[in-house]
Amino acid sequence: MPVTPAAPPPGRAAAAPDRPVRPGAVLFVSCLALGAVVAAMASLNVALPDLGRETHADQTQLSWIIDAYSLVFAALLLPAGAIGDRFGRRRALLVGLAVFGAGSGLAALTTDPNALIVLRGVLGVGAALVMPATLSTITSTFPRAQRTRAVSVWAAVAGASAVVGLLASGTLLEFWSWRSVFLLNVLLAAVALVGTLLVVPESAEPGAPRIDTGGALLVAAGLAALVYSVIEAPGRGWGDPATLGGIGLGLVVLAGFVGWELRQRHPLLDPRLFRNRRFAAGSISIMLQFFAFFGFIFVVMQYLQLVRGDNALVAAVSVLPMAAAMVPVSRLSPRLTARFGARGPWVLGLLLIAAAFTVLSALDGASPYGLVAAGLLPLGAGMGLAMTPATTAVTDALPRALQNVGSAVNDLSRELGGALGIAVLGSVLSATYRSHLDLTGVPAGLADRFRSSLGAAATAPAPVAEHARAAFVDGMHLALLGGAAVTLLAAALVALLLRRAGEPAADERAAVQPVPALH
Repeated sequence: MPVTPAAPPPGRAAAAPDRPVRPGAVLFVSCLALGAVVAAMASLNVALPDLGRETHADQTQLSWIIDAYSLVFAALLLPAGAIGDRFGRRRALLVGLAVFGAGSGLAALTTDPNALIVLRGVLGVGAALVMPATLSTITSTFPRAQRTRAVSVWAAVAGASAVVGLLASGTLLEFWSWRSVFLLNVLLAAVALVGTLLVVPESAEPGAPRIDTGGALLVAAGLAALVYSVIEAPGRGWGDPATLGGIGLGLVVLAGFVGWELRQRHPLLDPRLFRNRRFAAGSISIMLQFFAFFGFIFVVMQYLQLVRGDNALVAAVSVLPMAAAMVPVSRLSPRLTARFGARGPWVLGLLLIAAAFTVLSALDGASPYGLVAAGLLPLGAGMGLAMTPATTAVTDALPRALQNVGSAVNDLSRELGGALGIAVLGSVLSATYRSHLDLTGVPAGLADRFRSSLGAAATAPAPVAEHARAAFVDGMHLALLGGAAVTLLAAALVALLLRRAGEPAADERAAVQPVPALH
């Protein structure tokens, strides 16, 4: 039912709509835009074997092609959200969708892996403008009584879009090349752009303070140094001075970002917000569960195609049990939370994810599909159970005037977790594969090629190909056990932070009151 939007809070300007706002239509368009940028994080994973063969990209370049998007996405989320607040969220959504679509169109025209890395970064710029607008639009459109259900839809789309993107890409690859994956992005961006023009109202804060450029540069530089060093570690060695120095530099710069923000009158993100236990728990949970999730997608799509021998469509269909469990459980999650409180279902969801990763770590080249499904079902259920309370904790911990901050932190936690998960778990996989691959007797030139990626080694004579598959499985075991450890850590931290039930403590309420100047 159409509703007339409420007057904007003090200090916020909103364009007067020509027609009443329709919350259902706004939710649909917001989720369509969200689905487009989230699917792009995962959809290209199913095309990695095809892309690697055609572009001759090695394992490190393949990691960069996937992770360049997530890294730029995460690094720019906070300043992009501030730009939307200052100049208009609808306007930022339109520009972001245009950049996302244009970058995808250009990516479909190149075969150079380095060019693809750059263009995936361009897509990340567009996605960073798009995503902060989606959740903040939803939370400001729906009244508090209906917000949890709306957020559960957003969370279901956020989780399921990755799997839907894999399925769509697998279907396209049955008929066309990996370029069709980018052309799908163009189509989705165009439809979402038209929908935004038609139903999403404009809102902005023209009196907002200037964007914290120093903070934006520090967070981008810190994340870039950290992720670059992790992705390049398998080639250089984890003990190499460049690797250790780069990781140390990234951590120092990020610590400098925290110190900088604490001294700013109008910070990009006030670290004091994390004194709110629920806000901190939600942010940590989202980051760590998507660390594991997107790292898993990067690993498992190569396993299904290069080890099991599935084609792209079969590989994509093979992960559908995860979505089949995730979507209904994410819809059930608000009811469970209302009945039992957030802590129980939330921690249970994270434990299910850890259990799923433990099951999946037992896979090898001869494993039946039943074992794959036995891991995917609890993984989907755990993601669905944990996502909604985590997302709601972030948004509900802050007053309405700071919903844009909650949206930005939620998105940043998700994309940062994804970028780090792909980098760390992908590097564990790559390093183990290279160290376990026995190439005795293989000429040096061919050995370097086979060691660069399983896709290259899969075309080698049978003994070498079998050794390469076994080495890949060894790397996958360690990567998935690492994902299980990370989600167990998330479960422990959430249980600790939410050990007291009920309303936030007085220090938490105080932590969110004096920050109306935040972007």
